[in-house]
Amino acid sequence: MPPVLVSLISDVVLLICLAALAWIDLRQFRLPDALTLPLVLLGLGLSLTGHGPAPLDAAIGAAAGFAVFWALGATYFRLRKIDGLGLGDAKLMAAAGAWLGWQMLPWLVLGASLPALVFALVTGQGRHDRIAFGLWLCLSFAVLRLAT
Repeated sequence: MPPVLVSLISDVVLLICLAALAWIDLRQFRLPDALTLPLVLLGLGLSLTGHGPAPLDAAIGAAAGFAVFWALGATYFRLRKIDGLGLGDAKLMAAAGAWLGWQMLPWLVLGASLPALVFALVTGQGRHDRIAFGLWLCLSFAVLRLAT
């Protein structure tokens, strides 16, 4: 299969999955494993075929994306005794790391955090209101993937 076709098909699959994840998170505040975990595997697989970051960068990205968000969620839970960041967010970050490489993860988080913060401020959400952060991660992930 021509490389451009592989990239096109994989990007379409990614965007469909990200749209579904964003919608589910917005409605249910969850990111199902049935969508996040295959994205991790597909991203790692694409890196092995030369259609993504270098395999080592993808593997480090997947591990770092998951580990950092897992640690943030665990720390928040220990401090506040409530979930603030779920494992779905950590798995989505693992997928992003696999597709984009570890180098893009800080940009992904910045690209999700700033609009989420602005949205929360504009809509008057308080510190006790839930925010579907996966929605913002999905948007940032899509923009960065299409820009690279």
